[in-house]
Amino acid sequence: MRLDEVLNTRIDETTKGFPGGRGALALAEIGKQGWNLLAEDVPLPACVFMASALARNETFMRDVLAAVGARISPHGKTTMSPQLFARQEAAGAWAITVGNIHQIQVARHFGFARIVLANQLVGRQALRYVFDELERDQAFEFYCLVDSVALVESLAAAARARNSRGRFQVLLEGGVLGARTGVRTLEQAEAVARAVKAAEPYLTLRGVEGFEGVISGRDAAPRIEGFLDFLAEIARLIDREDLAGPGPLILTAGGSAFYDLVMAKFGALNLRRPTMLLTRSGCYLTHDSVMYENAFKAIAARSPKIGQTGKPNAALQVWAYVQSRPEPTRVIVTMGKRDVSSDRDLPVPLLWYRPGTTPSAPQALGPGHVTVALNDQHGFLDVPAESPLAVGDMVGFGISHPCLTFDKWQLIYQVEDDYRISDAIRTYF
Repeated sequence: MRLDEVLNTRIDETTKGFPGGRGALALAEIGKQGWNLLAEDVPLPACVFMASALARNETFMRDVLAAVGARISPHGKTTMSPQLFARQEAAGAWAITVGNIHQIQVARHFGFARIVLANQLVGRQALRYVFDELERDQAFEFYCLVDSVALVESLAAAARARNSRGRFQVLLEGGVLGARTGVRTLEQAEAVARAVKAAEPYLTLRGVEGFEGVISGRDAAPRIEGFLDFLAEIARLIDREDLAGPGPLILTAGGSAFYDLVMAKFGALNLRRPTMLLTRSGCYLTHDSVMYENAFKAIAARSPKIGQTGKPNAALQVWAYVQSRPEPTRVIVTMGKRDVSSDRDLPVPLLWYRPGTTPSAPQALGPGHVTVALNDQHGFLDVPAESPLAVGDMVGFGISHPCLTFDKWQLIYQVEDDYRISDAIRTYF
């Protein structure tokens, strides 16, 4: 991993969240400035993650994986931060999962040696880049998805043209009718698997993949169970017909909401060849205050063994100022759609602080404080008439769906429990 380039990146006032008129700082120097969010040392809005919560979430996932005998290849698209990729790898991640060619390029640029593309690889430039990297670096391991004979033939032709043998590894993707990519029937799966087998040694089938997160609704869990049964049937077919290449058969699914079901289903498979159970949860690292908090409550109820390992904690917060209280029950804050995710749930006002006052710690906001709308740069809160919030107060918001908050920030501060800024990360969306 080559993180020096990230750490030496010069950050200045053209980056959102960095104080103006301070000159430029190397990213690695930001945590040494003695800045504190509550002392207004940085402008708001600002995005921060709590160092203590990150550490607890790492421990939680490590314990879950140990309890069920699984590995993790966290989805890098969540954070797009090589610093956090490196942290996840240091904590035992088997690989980094990505979703498109840009994300592959970022991970490779910073030296990550094992990458799972949880998607199909198509297009001349994407193919050129991956084969160039495979030739340049013999230690590079690459995996991508296939779901059609046409795609297999396209990949095999590209591999033959480059005379690339034994390096291009694929996972057969199972899908859901009416949803995203992936074969819909066992017959389609068999045709694709046999096409990969026929393309050896240019392509190698290494396992089965699916994404259960495309299934939603109140009845999601039983429908996901059925989908996982389908993926298990594909795995049995590959095992029975000896269609996979050398090594354990990789069985991978698992976003951040139903990984317990995935681990249970794949863990119960009894195949002839060894298997590796691989989850790809990306949001476990920061968790959130709504979407994944609710999802974990369901996981703990379904799977007490996981619930007994502890729980993840919301680590990501976005802070803004109260800029107006035009009506007794309406507060406007300096945070909008450009600053925080709103695709699933609106941000949750959790904490408030009046700069320069005591106590020196943020206080919890009472019931009745609710975000009701966002403009590009404004947030609308309904508040009780007796709410203490006044112009100039700071409000800390919990978020829902971390992916679409991370992509709004190039600079995110790491803060300690007293909101002292101890580090900073850069994202590469």
